Amino acid sequence: MDEALLRSLTPGVLGILVRRGADFAAAEDAVQDALVEAVRGWPEDPPRDPKGWLVTVAWRKFLDATRADTARRRREDLVEEEPRPGPAPAVDDTLQLYFLCAHPSLTPSSAVALTLRAVGGLTTRQIAQAYLVPEATMAQRISRAKRTVSGVRFDRPGDVATVLRVLYLVFNEGYSGDVDLAAEAIRLTRQLATVIDHPEVAGLLALMLLHHARRAGRTAPDGSLVPLAEQDRGRWDTVLIAEGVDILQAALARDRLGEYQAQAAVAALHADAATAEETDWAQIVEWYDELARLTDSPVVRLNRAVAVGEADGPRAGLAALADLTGSSPGSSTRGHGHPLPRATAAAAYLHERAGDLATAARLYADAAREAPNLAERDYLTRQAARLNTRRLH
Repeated sequence: MDEALLRSLTPGVLGILVRRGADFAAAEDAVQDALVEAVRGWPEDPPRDPKGWLVTVAWRKFLDATRADTARRRREDLVEEEPRPGPAPAVDDTLQLYFLCAHPSLTPSSAVALTLRAVGGLTTRQIAQAYLVPEATMAQRISRAKRTVSGVRFDRPGDVATVLRVLYLVFNEGYSGDVDLAAEAIRLTRQLATVIDHPEVAGLLALMLLHHARRAGRTAPDGSLVPLAEQDRGRWDTVLIAEGVDILQAALARDRLGEYQAQAAVAALHADAATAEETDWAQIVEWYDELARLTDSPVVRLNRAVAVGEADGPRAGLAALADLTGSSPGSSTRGHGHPLPRATAAAAYLHERAGDLATAARLYADAAREAPNLAERDYLTRQAARLNTRRLH
């Protein structure tokens, strides 16, 4: 069974049903039922026109559900309007589905789940596994999201920035369960790039490819994190890097800079360096300046402070970090820790580079307690232990 084919056909089939007048929630349920029928029947009897087959079966599933409804007049109208079987129309509604699933009335988690289900073609079980939540919980989340967008007209203009944010959230989830969400986000972003000509779509795709290219080097055989400076660059995927750089250069040439293009430029500079020591940190600082101008994000300014520490020395980096945290270097985590994620770890790293091992060890330990996941906590704990051992000897 070609699951990739089914996933690629899902948004087009769903779009056709909605365009014919089906309610989004009911149409999505009908498409899922048709996909189940396809999984059962296609291996032994594959159709000549897979998309047309799915449209026909999904529409009939929708009509069956509609006939059970009490709205007799609408039901009879839909039955009379049933189109004759034949090739599916060539209209591509993928872009409208992206906008619908990333509707501003949805929470980010609901928008991500609905996008994976309606556009990505994943099952509720697969999405639940990826997000490490019970299937029933994910089913409720998706049902609420479908009800929220059911009354939204299909012809309303959508917000590209919201769609890209949803795809970025999917990519950052990485891998868990039997679906690689990073790879799925790349697939969906590639798909989006075929239906909309926008430099930030290209920028996000380039960013994903450049980050994904380093994936094999990010963990050791025992599963522990390997920081960028210590990664084996021979394990990076040079084909993905080359593709990401080409896409980025084409986007930048359009002179409509956005945050994803700027982030991709930083990733490209890391990928371009043969060794960590050859990294062009001065250029990276300049790109972070552009990002700060575009987003005014404290996370961007935190990353900029680390880059300044590499370009101009750790004391300069600590000064930039102090400007961000509003406290003197080394004191940003006293009390209950700093509210900006990873600020404590950044301060620890810069203090270590400045030679203040006692402060660095303390901050690494503080950062470990604040870590958002087990892998980061273990890495930061080892860093604190390493420095404490050095101090004892």
